[in-house]
Amino acid sequence: MIAKRLFDLLFSLIGLIVLLPVFLILAVLIKFDSRGPVFFRQERMGRFGHPFRIHKFRTMTVNTGTGGPLITASGDSRITRVGRSLRKYKLDELPQLIDVVMGNMSLVGPRPEVARYVTYYPDAAREAVLSVQPGITDFASIEFKDENDILSLSEDPEQEYIKKILPIKLAYYQKYVRERSLWLDFMLILRTIGSIVF
Repeated sequence: MIAKRLFDLLFSLIGLIVLLPVFLILAVLIKFDSRGPVFFRQERMGRFGHPFRIHKFRTMTVNTGTGGPLITASGDSRITRVGRSLRKYKLDELPQLIDVVMGNMSLVGPRPEVARYVTYYPDAAREAVLSVQPGITDFASIEFKDENDILSLSEDPEQEYIKKILPIKLAYYQKYVRERSLWLDFMLILRTIGSIVF
């Protein structure tokens, strides 16, 4: 546990320092592209079900209303021009390095979900998944890197997510919980980078 925290803290701090120029450029592009804040903050469920507000670069227009599905499919009219590119290359996820430094997330672990969809977790899965720190990437993130495109093909993206994608994700999350190690974290980080680049 201590080793994983040191691993997360070291590499997330290095990442933030190295990527600072990229953060500044993206922040300027977001501000010039549409009205609103640079960051998007949303409450997610952390370890043991404790909520926290995740950091992401904003990819959608502001004042889009509340309620309705909390997932976004490709082609959603709310996505900004810059936002489309950020989503395509997963650049909107970079600010989660801040959440890792703050101790709310890990570099690798089950993706943190909104409370609305955590209610669909079976009891055993919920107990296992929420027993560890949520992460920026994991098996499911790599497998479903094109999730938005998959959802865009469905007439009801939210039900597609709940009934078909979420059960597969939960299986991957539990696989990570069973097999987790620093070596696995390192390999999943490399695989994530590779899947985005190639």
